Amino acid sequence: MRSSSRVLPLGVLTALLLSQVCSGIKWLALSHTSVHVNQTQHCKLLPGLVSSQAQLCRTNVELMQTIIQAAREVKKTCQKTFADMRWNCSSIDIPVDVQKYRPDLDRGTREAAFVYALSAATLSHTIARACTSGDLRLCSCGPIPGEVLEPGYRWGGCADNLHYGLLMGSKFSDAHMKMKRSGSHANKLMHLHNSEVGRQVLKEAVVMKCKCHGVSGSCSIRTCWKGLQDLKEIAMELKNKYLSATKVVYRPMGTRKQLVPKDIDIRPVRENELLYMQSSPDFCTKNEKQGSVGTQDRQCNKTSSGSDSCDLMCCGRGYNPYTEKVVERCHCKYHWCCYVTCKKCEKIVERYVCK
Repeated sequence: MRSSSRVLPLGVLTALLLSQVCSGIKWLALSHTSVHVNQTQHCKLLPGLVSSQAQLCRTNVELMQTIIQAAREVKKTCQKTFADMRWNCSSIDIPVDVQKYRPDLDRGTREAAFVYALSAATLSHTIARACTSGDLRLCSCGPIPGEVLEPGYRWGGCADNLHYGLLMGSKFSDAHMKMKRSGSHANKLMHLHNSEVGRQVLKEAVVMKCKCHGVSGSCSIRTCWKGLQDLKEIAMELKNKYLSATKVVYRPMGTRKQLVPKDIDIRPVRENELLYMQSSPDFCTKNEKQGSVGTQDRQCNKTSSGSDSCDLMCCGRGYNPYTEKVVERCHCKYHWCCYVTCKKCEKIVERYVCK
């Protein structure tokens, strides 16, 4: 008998290939879910999970609401951080249908590098904060530091539990990249590296926070704890790394293949730099194949000289002015003691959008 081989339709094959490439951050589709996860059977209703993540859901059901919150935070933070750039993170709004997934995040671009790093950092950050707030019964406050403080300062309060956040965050976000069948080895190495860069920035975002105590606000004693900076600070640090990201290639180095800088391969990859393998488009015009939505109708700043300027944002196409009525608080007065009253004032402002 002659053996027959089955040829997959192009659409199905494309979907399978995309799911292999982008599943590392497909869990961000959880930002769309309306399911309140409090039972193991709810795990099968969640979009974007690979098998190992679904298993983690079943064994850590309580953690899933925090992970859903983290997915929403990634989307919100990413879009705010890049609001002044041509690429404004619109593709972070990942649909469940992989066939509609935009190429700017599945081609190994610097945009993908940023999203992987931000996703990993945000997940661990959200879990660490949930421990502090008491939203998770599985963890509590972080440990009291061993360092001795100067007179007038003492350790207390509730530290963010970064250790637990990093442990569970990496277990969930890296689950897909550690599966055997999860795309090319080069992509896995790159995504794992960028995720670890995000967590490294998070580790460096631990600061000492203090609360004053004393008679009449004298602040004679300060109770202090270790806490994480806000996500917007961490995202801005990752944005700086995005702007200076290193393009890499996967080539033999000694006895095995490694990711090495494409143009400066005399040095190894640094642990604190974001990596990408594919160049990005300029994002000026709409191009579905490259994942660019273009900048037409984007608001720009006529007086700016930065990335949000009308010249850069509109890519030389020009811009159109329009007026908008804005209502603001005005003529505010402080009343003893202790409240403020304000009036509402209307004014007309001029805005500009790209042609």
